[in-house]
Order: sequence, then structure tokens, then C-alpha cells
Amino acid sequence: MTYLSHILLGFVMAFISLIPPGMLNMTAVRTAIEKNKKEGIWFALGAAMVVIPQAFIALVFARFFADHPEIIDRLNIAGVVVLFLLSVVFFIQARKKFSGEGGKRKGKSFWLGMLMSGMNMLAIPFYLVLSSVLENRGLLKTEQPFINLFVTGVFLGAFSLFLTYVNFARIIVKKAQFIARNINYILSLLFFILGILTLIRFLK
Repeated sequence: MTYLSHILLGFVMAFISLIPPGMLNMTAVRTAIEKNKKEGIWFALGAAMVVIPQAFIALVFARFFADHPEIIDRLNIAGVVVLFLLSVVFFIQARKKFSGEGGKRKGKSFWLGMLMSGMNMLAIPFYLVLSSVLENRGLLKTEQPFINLFVTGVFLGAFSLFLTYVNFARIIVKKAQFIARNINYILSLLFFILGILTLIRFLK
């Protein structure tokens, strides 16, 4: 039962943490809208795959990071830079003519998902803090095989949430043309706001 609880804990934590519109789930929506649902699923899989080493590193090296907080500070700084760069990239992309028809453009969405997820420098600090809180409350064991079980749950939770956004993208195209046609502007603004908020938290 303890084994199953770690999988469920990882699943729930990853799913809930990704529900608010963010860099990865909104890009999954954009991919499904501008390409097709299949490409959106490939993006979701690529993004979720990278969550595995991110969560694993956070749990395995939790004590090392606690003794070297400067590493976390550097990751936070890198995360801010990445968010602002993505804001500029999607603003430029938004200037191009939008096409709501999917299936005509083939892209390497799986690798794009891995790349963007890998650029999320805030993932490791997030899972580091999360694992510390859960361990202090006696809900998580930071030892094997519990680490692998928790990470498995994190992957399943992240992939399920991304798939939910990919499926929701079809409704966006049909029911909310304004959002569909301005998804890149929305992403640009979202990344800019996330960058500002992250910078404010870092400077405190």
C-alpha cells in the first residue's frame, strides 16, 4: 500500500501543480491548435519525459541542494531569463498570420516538448521544496524504491494533465476563436508575468 501511495502522491502533486495555465500546458494547447491533436500528444509526452529526471534529481540530491543554496539561486535566475526570452519568442510568433487548420504542418513536437520542459529551470527547485515538505510530514520517503515510484507518479500526472489541455484545445478552436487566434500573444504575456513574479520572489 505504501508503494501505491507514493505513485498516487506523485500523480496528484504533478497534476494539481500544472492545472494553472503555464509555459508547458499552454504550449501544448498551441501545438494542438496550430498543428493537430497528434502533435499535441507528442509534445505532451516529450514534456512529461523531462519531468522524470527533474523530479529524480530533486529527490536524490535534496540534502546536497540544502547544503548549497547558491545552486538553487542560479537555477531561479536562469528560470527568469528563460521566461523573458520565451515571452519575446512568442510575441514574435504572434505577429505571424494564424491558421486554425491543423494537420498541414509536420513538426518535431516531441523534441520541442523535451526542449521546453528542459528549459523550465524552476522545476527542480519546485520538486525540491515539495519533497522536503512531504518528507517532513511523513508522507514521502526519499529512498529507493520510493523515489522511483514517486517519480513515476509525477510523470503520469504531468502527462495526464498535458493530455487534458491537448483535448481542451479542440474546444478552444471551436468555441473560442479569439483565444485560438491570439494564443501566442497570451503565451507571451503569460511568460512575461511569470518572469516578473519569479523575479520578485527571488529578490525578496
